[in-house]
Amino acid sequence: MSEPSEPRLRVGLASGRERAVLSLRGDFRLGEGTVAAAERLEVVAEPGLVRLLRPDGSEIARGVELRLEPLEDDGAFTLHDMTVGVAFHWQHEQDLTFRGACSLESRGAKFDVIDEVGLETYLESVISSEMSARCPPALLRAHAVISRSWLLAQLEGRDDDPPRPPGVTQEGDVTRIVRWYDREDHAHFDVCADDHCQRYQGITRTFTDEAVAAVRDTRGVVLVSGKRTCDARFSKSCGGMTEVFSAAWADVDVPYLQAFADDDQPAQFALPLTDEANAEAFIRGAPPAFCNHADKELLQKLLPELDHATADDFYRWEERVTAAQIREYVRQKVEIELGTVQALVPVARGPSGRLVALRIEGSEATLEVGKELEIRRLLSKTHLYSSAIVVTATEGEGEDRVFVLRGAGWGHGVGLCQIGAAVMADRGYDHEGILAHYYRGAGLERRY
Repeated sequence: MSEPSEPRLRVGLASGRERAVLSLRGDFRLGEGTVAAAERLEVVAEPGLVRLLRPDGSEIARGVELRLEPLEDDGAFTLHDMTVGVAFHWQHEQDLTFRGACSLESRGAKFDVIDEVGLETYLESVISSEMSARCPPALLRAHAVISRSWLLAQLEGRDDDPPRPPGVTQEGDVTRIVRWYDREDHAHFDVCADDHCQRYQGITRTFTDEAVAAVRDTRGVVLVSGKRTCDARFSKSCGGMTEVFSAAWADVDVPYLQAFADDDQPAQFALPLTDEANAEAFIRGAPPAFCNHADKELLQKLLPELDHATADDFYRWEERVTAAQIREYVRQKVEIELGTVQALVPVARGPSGRLVALRIEGSEATLEVGKELEIRRLLSKTHLYSSAIVVTATEGEGEDRVFVLRGAGWGHGVGLCQIGAAVMADRGYDHEGILAHYYRGAGLERRY
């Protein structure tokens, strides 16, 4: 039996576009012909077709699918004005450059832009996009393993996942929403290029020899539990306590995704954090943790530029939101009229202190919402950094009432804590030690 080969991926860079602009670095094969290196080529959708145009407007080709393949190994293409951070608070447009073949595929009256690239080349970009390529080598190696594991786990599928709840139900006077967001199966490509899956920003991000070596040295290595590839989740900052899978997604236990203090010492706070008093004390405080790191110079080195502009502190933070704002967020996002918001009442928390169910009481209706990301969405124009929150104060009355929220961490908190892992690497932990800390009981296996 021959050894399994490296998978080749189809990465969705943009979906549902009517127009796009490409630049080609080097010559590309298109069908039986060649398209020479070009500064700006326009892509235009027509019903059932996609057209590729020269700068002067003359047509190069049209078809249901146009596939541009570089003739040289160093060939690359740039997608101009690509949307980064879709639906997040850092959403913006950016020109990004990618290796691999560019496939332009018609979808009715629009088209998708897809990068066809080898998995290991894809990973070089991911670990340089999710975190800084200047991170310690141990962190880069650990991230290469978990990003590879997560992706292969998604491609393998989870046929035994339980069905999702109905989403919106009515129980007496209370409307209940239970909803979560995952990497849904993309109909036309394997994975998207954004935070919804994994950040993949091509070769535009700063690469280092260490980042390339981290992928090369761990080639084909994945985390495994039993015979299955681990669904190796990760977030920016766990806030001092990691979370379990079921707090963010389906109601299943994943043995290697456990809740524990993000430290090499026993938890220095009262447990369990599912208890409201314990959770409030934990979130109001700032106990020791790998990710409780105030060295701004180190964080500047560890985090990509995109994250520097997001927050000053990922471990503990504060947000202020008015009753009128919450009312409007709920109206816009789930089409429910609450009236004047009067109270935010915790209903249930996960082991990390993150809210998994919150009751929003209004003058006209009451909404109970979960899971963690849906709570974050309904309390912010985009979303809060985390659902590990407590209301520390209220100010004013009526629609002008202000809820002051104290929060812990950034993201769902499940699996590897990126800032915590980077600090571990800076303190001398190797990548296997980092993985053993965050994915307890999992092993390592080389798949190709």
